[in-house]
Amino acid sequence: MPLKIACGQMEVIPGRPDLNTRKMLQMIEQARAEQADVILFPEMAIPGYLIGDRWEQPAYLDDCVHYGEEVVATSRGITVVFGNVAVEKRRFNHDGHPRKYNAAFVAQDGRLLPGMAGKDFVMKAALPNYREFDDPRYFTAAPQECGVRHLKLAKSVLPVPVTIRGQEYRFGIMLCEDGWTEHYPFHIPRLLVENGAQILCNISCSPFTLGKNGKRHRVFGSQAAELKVPVVYCNNIGVQNNGKDVFTCDGQSCVYGPNGRIQSAAPMYSEYLLTFTWDEATDRIRAASYKDEIVTTEDDEAEVTYKALRFGLDRFLKQAGINRMVLGISGGIDSAVAAALYADVLGPRHVLLINMPSQYNSALTKSMAQQLAENIGANYTVVPITESITHTVNQLYSPIHSYESNRDFKLALDGLMYQNIQARDRGSRLLAGFAAAYRGGFSCNANKAELSVGYGTFYGDIAGVIAPLGDLWKHQVYALGHYLNETVYHKEAIPRAIFEIQPSAELCKEQTVGNGGDPLRYEYHDYLLRAFVENWDKASPVEILEHYMNHDLDSFLGCAPGTTDRVFHSNADFCADLERWYGLFTGLAVAKRIQAPPVLALSRRAYGYDYREAQLPAYLPRRYGELKAELLKQERLF
Repeated sequence: MPLKIACGQMEVIPGRPDLNTRKMLQMIEQARAEQADVILFPEMAIPGYLIGDRWEQPAYLDDCVHYGEEVVATSRGITVVFGNVAVEKRRFNHDGHPRKYNAAFVAQDGRLLPGMAGKDFVMKAALPNYREFDDPRYFTAAPQECGVRHLKLAKSVLPVPVTIRGQEYRFGIMLCEDGWTEHYPFHIPRLLVENGAQILCNISCSPFTLGKNGKRHRVFGSQAAELKVPVVYCNNIGVQNNGKDVFTCDGQSCVYGPNGRIQSAAPMYSEYLLTFTWDEATDRIRAASYKDEIVTTEDDEAEVTYKALRFGLDRFLKQAGINRMVLGISGGIDSAVAAALYADVLGPRHVLLINMPSQYNSALTKSMAQQLAENIGANYTVVPITESITHTVNQLYSPIHSYESNRDFKLALDGLMYQNIQARDRGSRLLAGFAAAYRGGFSCNANKAELSVGYGTFYGDIAGVIAPLGDLWKHQVYALGHYLNETVYHKEAIPRAIFEIQPSAELCKEQTVGNGGDPLRYEYHDYLLRAFVENWDKASPVEILEHYMNHDLDSFLGCAPGTTDRVFHSNADFCADLERWYGLFTGLAVAKRIQAPPVLALSRRAYGYDYREAQLPAYLPRRYGELKAELLKQERLF
């Protein structure tokens, strides 16, 4: 008789083992009602995963163990596989804290089944220490434990034998990264199958990034086909953060047949009990219901971006206790998209849009700001800042007395200082004040290109409780805006002119709409900066210059063919531009990013604790100087 297996795709709330356990018990009862033999829960389903140094709080660890025991006690008549922290209080890590494992427990009939290396749990073997992950800081890995006990990992990675209706089944239990070990010195899925596993079960807490699910399907599907066993992937939904980045977990639990194809799948960002049957004799997987056989694709980047942003923003604000938001609205695309997104998440009556014009703001952008507010139904006000800016400038011209020379002097303000005063007046004074009075938070509307080069002002537009667009390049912001109009609002919520108008900060007469605009040429700089940040082998000016000299830079960066030729008129212009933005990217912009609000992560490298950086002096490699000299010499020959 085939086994009926369920994946409990639940929302895990980090730091709330009580609420997570309550949800697990509800899903266990639901699985019983559907006559499931086995139910799987995600990695760290009880404590949550990204909880920082709360892992070092004994009382919290005690609660996690207690709630794990509650789950074990409810396993009468059903096998429960779940993720939790395992604690050995009498053993210690090198830092002196009690030894902890990121573990999977298998419970049946009120008791734990044997796990790995003589323990009653399966310990995670591959502890990631890249991107947002910092597992070795807190947990002991299986290879490390095997080494201490003089055991061979290959003989310790064993399937868990589970007897159901008198027949024994061998479940290969893995935890998240254990399924991604193609670059590790060991391959956990292969070891499990070599040691007798009949089915592989990967319980995960896997953060969403654009394109990741496609890669996971390739990796796990290939495992199933190569090893000729089914592979079950059980992921959670929810938001977790490391203080600087907010990550969404999208779920999409699924099962791959021995042919490598997805046989059954759960929806994105929804709590769901995914059930299927597995016939051990034939290895046939069959979805329990027709709707589980349908696997949605993620070809539309704007659609997936919207789903991730909406879910992540909603959950983050709820966890922070924020149900109202204030936004500065300029009439430009970034603030317009952010406003439409917040209105969709919170409802328009909980969103306050503030237009804060100075003498440099055009009639067009002011009218577009008002039109946007009207279109989405948000609250709206206009607060001119010219008078307050004049007052601030006059105060800055106050005499300053030097007690060393016993003389008075005055400070001089240049144009950039004047622009920054405007931005700070809008952010630190008005938006912060309105947010307090409105009993809400205020948003940072910066996009990733702006954060990359520090194109924003300390305590001005680089301020707020969260930067929802901070991991989106400018072209992605435009795409999201079109998606909001066409699919979410089903009307021109964001006025067409906002898409067509030249991006501009409107902080001086040389930077007004139609007269200069932003210094960034987004059709090129989006992709240049992305190469610095998101390439796995991060690009430097050396690689950029090499590809420019080889006439294939557009292809290397991924921008439209002919972009480089349109943007630059000479080799000297190209080098000057490259050095300018790379210098800012590695210079002052780092300090601004460190103090920027948390970013809702979407890409393979989000600023914060995903893309890790230090404040260092700008540096151009030796090879760059050699290439530049060669390039400029060639130009002088023509």
